[in-house]
Amino acid sequence: MIDVNLINGIALAFEGDAVYSMYIRRHLIFQGLTKPNKLHQEATKYVSAKAQACLIALMLEEQVLTDKEEEIYKRGRNTNSHTKAKNADVVTYRMSTGFEAVMGYLHLTENVERLETLISWCIQKVEG
Repeated sequence: MIDVNLINGIALAFEGDAVYSMYIRRHLIFQGLTKPNKLHQEATKYVSAKAQACLIALMLEEQVLTDKEEEIYKRGRNTNSHTKAKNADVVTYRMSTGFEAVMGYLHLTENVERLETLISWCIQKVEG
């Protein structure tokens, strides 16, 4: 078994991207959306780099994250990914990578209750 605390920020973000996206997709389908184009359009409000950067900024402002989660966010944000965002500036892209790293960390540590709490918080903020 690998120590999740030693996994780099990009790998955590890779996991977090998939997990967060899956939860958002499930949420939208349960809202009654079924057409692929509409699902994609709505999902972007939650999962785009810009949306995730805004959400993590709010989390930091409202002190929603634990110290460990904030540490993981910074690890993800500060990791050099060697890739460029298609639709976001570097700062937004890095913040979004940090957001995804937190989601990935919580999933890999099997802290599902906390993961779902943060995702519910995000959904409420987007739909607010």
